[in-house]
Amino acid sequence: MPADLRFWFDPVCPFAWLTSEWVRLVAERREYSVEWRFISLRLLNAHVDYAAQFPPDYEAGHTDGLRLLRLAARVRDEHGPDAVDRLYLALGRRIHDAPPSAETAAGARGTAGFVAPVLTELGLPAELTGALDDEGWDAVVQAETDEALELTGRDVGTPILQFRPPEGTAFFGPVISRLPEPDEAVELWDHVIALAGFPGFAELKRSLRERPQLASFGVRRGEAGQEEDWHGGSRRQHR
Repeated sequence: MPADLRFWFDPVCPFAWLTSEWVRLVAERREYSVEWRFISLRLLNAHVDYAAQFPPDYEAGHTDGLRLLRLAARVRDEHGPDAVDRLYLALGRRIHDAPPSAETAAGARGTAGFVAPVLTELGLPAELTGALDDEGWDAVVQAETDEALELTGRDVGTPILQFRPPEGTAFFGPVISRLPEPDEAVELWDHVIALAGFPGFAELKRSLRERPQLASFGVRRGEAGQEEDWHGGSRRQHR
């Protein structure tokens, strides 16, 4: 039986993480089933000159995401989709819900040293870390990235959600910078569903975003992060 929602994620994307937490709140209350699929920011930006268009460390961070998606692809292949659900949750908490540190810096999150404690926590075998360096899994990640882009068009980022798959509408987002309170989560979700249910709806967008309300960005719950212009779906620069 198909899932109620398909969710394409890159583990290093803070906005995908916030949306995934929101989706988990709604899924629990509405008894939704969610299928977690892969989209790589590094593969999406394969044609981009990172040094010219992105802040420092973006290329390393996006490469971390690709390496972690290789791991997720192997985990799904050997341990099933439920293990991907648990893996994304554990990685997200470790990457996004902790203050910045050398351990969580760009370039460190795609290493065996970072991943090994997560696998232990989940009861998964340590040898899965071999997938981090195995480019053979890139074909799986690329295929699911392409699948998402075929549903939305190419000028998108993460996350991508498809409602009532496999025939339902897919969109980039919703992008949120704060996690709604539990009693607000379902109400907000219902508004999204209403928009997605109209076949002529295509986009509702502003490029100004608050820095995500996450410990990894130094923004505490209840605080509003500094507003930044994420034109083109990222803090791209042109040097």
